[in-house]
Amino acid sequence: MSGSGNDFIIVDNCRHTIPEEMLQRIIVGACRRKMSVGADGFILVEESRQVDFKWRFFNADGSRAEMCGNGARCVSRFAFLNNIAGTRMSFETDAGVIAAEVVEDRVKIKMTDPMDLKEDLTLHSENDTVSYAFINTGVPHAVIRVADLESVDVVGKGRTVRFHEAFGPAGTNVNFMCTKGNNELAIRTYERGVENETLACGTGSVAAALIATRQDNLVSPVTVTPRSGQPLRIFFQQDGLSFTDVFLEGDARVVYTGELWGEAWK
Repeated sequence: MSGSGNDFIIVDNCRHTIPEEMLQRIIVGACRRKMSVGADGFILVEESRQVDFKWRFFNADGSRAEMCGNGARCVSRFAFLNNIAGTRMSFETDAGVIAAEVVEDRVKIKMTDPMDLKEDLTLHSENDTVSYAFINTGVPHAVIRVADLESVDVVGKGRTVRFHEAFGPAGTNVNFMCTKGNNELAIRTYERGVENETLACGTGSVAAALIATRQDNLVSPVTVTPRSGQPLRIFFQQDGLSFTDVFLEGDARVVYTGELWGEAWK
């Protein structure tokens, strides 16, 4: 599935289809681009005793992530299409319980309340000084304002910030943001765990929208256009430094269904 350009392999694992001892090998192998299916992340849908289902989300490198906004939207539509949940649902993530609503190929999810908002920060590296803001929207995000998105070295600069000791040991995701007026902005994102630029990042889009709201007095909803060109809409309530009732809305497309052969992870 693809959520605004973020792509994921999603597996119904309610019957423990994937042996636990093979999980890492399958995830890393199947997420390789050109050599296998290729994906930004790998999602397991599993049974929950409390809500409709729970997920386990893994980055392409096999590392576990607490939350992924676009992945959450995709897994919601997957659950609906496979009769695991209705059009309105809730599911467990490592960041907390997420609520979602599916309307045709679009999904709107209620995010967990953001935390640790910090502004006017400075990061020093060997060759550069970076001004940025920070917020945790389920996973950590550094947000850097730039004048021209096209000229940014997203991979080079993003990797430097992502692995900076200030964010150790877990690191951070890195977003480069450019406001466009009319409650709109564009971003490019370097994603931790993928270790590259991705075409979209849901939690990163939320992070950028909230930081831009603080800096430019935007109002809900904010439209964020990621690298894919497929816009996301972010809704929220603001009270000073605090944001609540944060929602992320966008498309969640089924690209194909199929059966993985063992050769996919060789």
